[in-house]
Amino acid sequence: MRLMTLRTAAGTRAVRVDGAHAVELDASDVGALLADPDWRASAAAEDGARHELAGANAAPVVPCPGKILCVGLNYRTHILEMGRDLPGHPTLFAKFPEALIGPADPIRLDDASAAVDWEAELAVVVGAPARRATEAEAEAAIAGFAVLNDVTMRDWQYRTTQWLQGKTFEATSPFGPELVTPDELPGGTRPALDIRCTVDGDTVQSANTGDLVFDPVALVAYISTIITLNPGDVIATGTPGGVGHARKPPRYLGDGAVLGTEIQLLGTQRNQVRASAAIQA
Repeated sequence: MRLMTLRTAAGTRAVRVDGAHAVELDASDVGALLADPDWRASAAAEDGARHELAGANAAPVVPCPGKILCVGLNYRTHILEMGRDLPGHPTLFAKFPEALIGPADPIRLDDASAAVDWEAELAVVVGAPARRATEAEAEAAIAGFAVLNDVTMRDWQYRTTQWLQGKTFEATSPFGPELVTPDELPGGTRPALDIRCTVDGDTVQSANTGDLVFDPVALVAYISTIITLNPGDVIATGTPGGVGHARKPPRYLGDGAVLGTEIQLLGTQRNQVRASAAIQA
């Protein structure tokens, strides 16, 4: 099953993707849909108003998650090529909902940062409460997967040893277009999918999510030991090599750049980077 949150004249609406059409569901967005314990059955059965997907205005697939947990240093090949040891535990930080934008929305280039970087990531969306989850419980708690780009202000990230301030600038992180349930993906809750990021058409990141050190099931189990994961919560699983900050010389996103993020079977984002004043105008 494929789910989206669309912006309509009456507000946002959760929809089920049926071929070239989006079918409205009885929920204001995908996060609200997932709050219903029977969301799978209702999403499959409902048959509301239909919209052409072509030209549809997609919001972040979950517009306001209760929690967005992010993972650093999680691609095996990239860690080893940097000469580092594989981590024994996930590196975690947070992002806040104000950072999220839709898969075609402009990325806000804030005047406060001169080092805006890309990070293509597989996002896990939680579909059932999980607390101290076993492996089986963690698998059952995964509603599906989506594309996310953890756009990062590197000059703010490295001001201190805590990364958060560079990770959650407003209107910077595209999320979507779709939530795709595990039954549609090779590997199910541990999907092995090609992931790619482009800047102005140049491929800057290319990897496969099967290279994750801590896979989605392991992350749900680990994080749920710390805090209850609730329906609609999001876990960004980390980015592969190829980020701009690691290049010599570094390469960053500037006004007018076009950032593309794609994961096999999950969809594609295309976001233009715009100065704050241009967006407000």
